[in-house]
Amino acid sequence: METRTALVTGAAQGLGQEFAIALAGRGYRVAGLDLVPQRETAGRILDYVELVADVTDERQIHGALERALDQFGTLHVLVNNAGIHPESAFEDTTAEEWRRVMRVNLEAPFLMTRAVLPHLKAAGWGRIVNIASAAVLTAPPTMVAYTASKAGLIGFTRSLASALAPCGITVNAIAPSTVRPGTAGRTAGAPGGSEHVRALRAVPRTQEPADLVSTLLYVVDEGSGLLTGQTLNVAGGWACP
Repeated sequence: METRTALVTGAAQGLGQEFAIALAGRGYRVAGLDLVPQRETAGRILDYVELVADVTDERQIHGALERALDQFGTLHVLVNNAGIHPESAFEDTTAEEWRRVMRVNLEAPFLMTRAVLPHLKAAGWGRIVNIASAAVLTAPPTMVAYTASKAGLIGFTRSLASALAPCGITVNAIAPSTVRPGTAGRTAGAPGGSEHVRALRAVPRTQEPADLVSTLLYVVDEGSGLLTGQTLNVAGGWACP
């Protein structure tokens, strides 16, 4: 197999960092994109391009993509991982916060995909992976905007998969529950907090970024060409509260 290239958003830490390292371990050249420098990620990957850009800014996205293409020539895999998860009662959710969540969690994957798509089509092979959330099934009461954005991302995944299948490009989503780096600043026992989520899982332990790696590698594998339009829930059997 030719050496392939992956672009991972939100690569500075957490899931994005874990995904970037895992893809590099499989022989991919990796471009990581984040709002901040990714020194730790870059220090652990030999063939890595560090891109600092805002995933909600189309101009910045295209500038970052040009730098990646200057280095690698083409792209084969896009992992739309960057996201935010503010929590508040619905009555306290402002229109500004709602729009911000939608921009980062739903509009950014659209912008990233639209920017990368011509290069995946030119390569004649591609994998797009969107990081959704099991919150769509469990409906946490303090995460209305977040849950709505991730439900939209699942719909985006399904329709885009139908549109791109003739091009040899698959589109899938992975839906974790609360992952350890994402719980910072939350009250552990509150809805959405680490203890609350762990108590709802059939597998009663904290979810780590490494728990998602094998699923990502399966989805982007050469042999997964018939897997498209799917949302793979990797949440330890998270049940509805």
